[in-house]
Amino acid sequence: MPRIERVILITGAASGIGAATVRAVAQDGVALLLHTRANREGLDAVADAARNAGAAVVTEFGDLADEGVAGQLVQRTCARFGRLDQIVSNAGFADRRGFGDVDNAALRQSLAAITEAFFALVSAALQQLQQSDWGRVVAVSSFVAHDFGIDGTIFPVTAAAKAGLEGLAKSLAFQLAATGATVNCISPGYTRKDFGAHAAVAVDGWQRAAEAAPMKCLVHPDDVGAAIAFLLGRDAGRITGQILKVDAGLSLL
Repeated sequence: MPRIERVILITGAASGIGAATVRAVAQDGVALLLHTRANREGLDAVADAARNAGAAVVTEFGDLADEGVAGQLVQRTCARFGRLDQIVSNAGFADRRGFGDVDNAALRQSLAAITEAFFALVSAALQQLQQSDWGRVVAVSSFVAHDFGIDGTIFPVTAAAKAGLEGLAKSLAFQLAATGATVNCISPGYTRKDFGAHAAVAVDGWQRAAEAAPMKCLVHPDDVGAAIAFLLGRDAGRITGQILKVDAGLSLL
């Protein structure tokens, strides 16, 4: 078995940004624990592609909104590969309902699946991150935490969850800085979805979303995956506590 140089846990890895991240990092010397809530077919395909690229791969399933699931992912990673060096917290969903239509239950669900899941993941992995000589955390946020009313749409409960995610990530970046581990966020703009995947924008809204960005295009998952791979890499070792916007210029508006 080739020497493992780093071990990466990627949540929400079955499609979209998560799958693109796997494609960007999978190679000899990389070990991956890939997670999805329920898309077994998608995760199996992503895992097979990663193995073909030379990575060692384990897959796990579970709803990160459920208590204990995040800790189990960390434990499973360490049990299989002996350590955990890097986390990509990508699992989540967008809820475009506005005030008056969205309720407290939806807010709690967003916070549980996005903000609290991140907190549970990094808390369970804290010792591993502190001990690693290549410690990295990348949290996938969203433009909806920063930019409001584009094409007349707001995402209040998702914005709250993603803003909380960014606050936790910056706090963790400060706490881990002395160990050499870095923590950063990626903030994608409107991102093209895999065929058949859940989308926060109606089908007829995708063209309007593309036109809303100064570059007049949607972000592709591979654009975001490449940015995440950079932040996970050795060359980004002095970048921490930052929010990298991959949004086709949307945040310029």
